[in-house]
Amino acid sequence: MLNIPKLPLADWIDALVKWLSHFEGFFYAITNFLGGIISAFQWVFDLIPIPVFIILVMGLTAWITRKKIRVGLLVFELLGFLYIWNQGYWRDMTQTLTLVLTASLLAVIIGVPLGLWAATSKPVATVVKPLMDFMQTMPAFVYLIPAVAFFGIGMVPGVVASVIFAMPPTVRMTKLGIEQVPDELIEAADSFGATSWQRLIKVQLPSALPNIMAGINQSMMLALSMVVIASMIGAMGLGTEVYFAVGRNEAGSGFAAGLAIVILAIILDRVTQAMNKAKR
Repeated sequence: MLNIPKLPLADWIDALVKWLSHFEGFFYAITNFLGGIISAFQWVFDLIPIPVFIILVMGLTAWITRKKIRVGLLVFELLGFLYIWNQGYWRDMTQTLTLVLTASLLAVIIGVPLGLWAATSKPVATVVKPLMDFMQTMPAFVYLIPAVAFFGIGMVPGVVASVIFAMPPTVRMTKLGIEQVPDELIEAADSFGATSWQRLIKVQLPSALPNIMAGINQSMMLALSMVVIASMIGAMGLGTEVYFAVGRNEAGSGFAAGLAIVILAIILDRVTQAMNKAKR
């Protein structure tokens, strides 16, 4: 057996985390910024009465699918929300929705420009591709360690870990959508004297929008899959109910909360897919 010295990778990572911990002001500012977004979402959800919330979601769905209203989806939303309300999980559901929406919003804000940059620059694409592979394949539990080290306990580190885990589909699909824009459209835009900015806004982005929306849908689903894991570091919501049920070995409570997560996931998935079809 070869006697090869062990690489001190763990020590290197610990040293990096310790060095980064000196930038407390930077991470404190990020914590306050994300905390403000989370508080704003939660304040709105707490302000809206439950029946009004249900009506608003169903109305939004009906408006998105107005060309071909999906009655089955509307009935599912009504029954699903009534189930969550009946089981006493409404506040937990809104907290989970806050985490998912915040993480998805950040994934879009960061991921779409990064995907555009990677699509137009080969050096950037060379760096971004393995980075996205790393972010998507690394076990999600690993992200909790630096998230806690830099942002403490609560919703903010849960959002940060969710963004890291959920952002790759948005970046990949944005890059793919831009690359698949037909050359004829690009040439037509150039022949009319369009600037690079006009070509991007008026030709490439509208053509790539279905791919971008598909990436956002996938990122949202991945963010939702993190709710139980994020509950281990203090992120509140339905994931906390599942996590506590596992600790107490309460199969019934775990299944009831898990079903609420499934209902929320299906609603978010179907609504974002309907938005994508409407854009098409």
